[in-house]
Amino acid sequence: MPEIRNMTLNFGPQHPAAHGVLRLVLEMDGEVIERADPHIGLLHRGTEKLAESKPYNQSIGYMDRLDYVSMMCNEHAYVLAIERLLGVEPPLRAQYIRVLFDEITRILNHLMWLGAHGLDIGAMTIFLYCFREREDLMDCYEAVSGTRMHATYYRPGGVYRDLPERMPRYEASKWRSREDVERLNEARRGSLLDFIDDFAARFPACVDEYETLLTDNRIWKQRTVGIAVVSPERALALGFTGPMLRGSGVEWDLRKKQPYAVYERVDFDIPVGVNGDCYDRYLVRVEEMRQSAGIIKQCVAWLRKNPGPVTIEDYKLVSPRREDMKGDMESLIHHFKLFTEGYCVPEGEIYAAVEHPKGEFGIYLISDGANKPYRVKVRASGFAHLAGMDELVKGHMLADVVTTIGTLDIVFGEVDR
Repeated sequence: MPEIRNMTLNFGPQHPAAHGVLRLVLEMDGEVIERADPHIGLLHRGTEKLAESKPYNQSIGYMDRLDYVSMMCNEHAYVLAIERLLGVEPPLRAQYIRVLFDEITRILNHLMWLGAHGLDIGAMTIFLYCFREREDLMDCYEAVSGTRMHATYYRPGGVYRDLPERMPRYEASKWRSREDVERLNEARRGSLLDFIDDFAARFPACVDEYETLLTDNRIWKQRTVGIAVVSPERALALGFTGPMLRGSGVEWDLRKKQPYAVYERVDFDIPVGVNGDCYDRYLVRVEEMRQSAGIIKQCVAWLRKNPGPVTIEDYKLVSPRREDMKGDMESLIHHFKLFTEGYCVPEGEIYAAVEHPKGEFGIYLISDGANKPYRVKVRASGFAHLAGMDELVKGHMLADVVTTIGTLDIVFGEVDR
């Protein structure tokens, strides 16, 4: 018999399923994986060190760029940590707006994940369906912050501004006929809240469409059922959180177990899996999208009935209104000092975590009393999930590596930082 030796194979970083920045060194026995060694750091930007060299309020924008699919959720953790050190409580309306946009972000993330995961495994249509709905939510981001992705909308003490009363509309052009524009603007005749309410009402039917394409599709099930199975005990031991943990049947969600903002005031369920495989994690995320739509409806109903301030009135922490800044010397000084020096945060250390779409996203902050953090440490959920890669793919075939990377739902901005 000839001697058969294991082969070492480089998977990525240029592979489409490796997202251009993950290098996996696979030790293979024929088509079967014996060992997987993830190499990261190809997207390292030194975010934590950069945040230590800048005033607190100038690092909020860096948080958007960590997991660049779940922008406002990253901001929420960082802003929460600063607020807890300062002992500041944002107004109730601001907290409802934060929950509203956290859930919009969760749907944005899961749509991106579902579209890309489907594409990786070989389902083309789902990608187009998901991006159709993503576009509407990106318009919500743009309407409230002026930008489609890196919003910098959450600020210590509240949010940047209240929700706009008018939604931007499409205009007729050589690419869009007047009939098309009329149809597209149907939901845009009112305020942003009206637009979000309309989206939340029709979104569950869109999720039904995704499930029609995939849930009972025999090829989808062949690619995901029984792949990368994790037991509940092992998932906890590996530090898994979010859908990776809930897919294994562990009912752990920070929104319920350690409520922040106004999550204790809204009603929703925690979907959990049974088998801990890729298929269960898919089902968990799909159900999470439905639950998020329900939370969004509750937030919209409350925000309609309860107008009020969306930020605290402390001009040492929050910039004055633009009109005041243009006409009042005191306000101009506050504005100038805030954006050049920032504010000093009392000495202490804090860990603030949110239930990010991918899992527990935490910020560990140490203040020495200066206007910039002494230490910032980001607890990225994807980092722990990627660490379990070797265990997840051992004994599987090469094609299953793509499925496993997809089910982790990793974005390297937060893994590499």
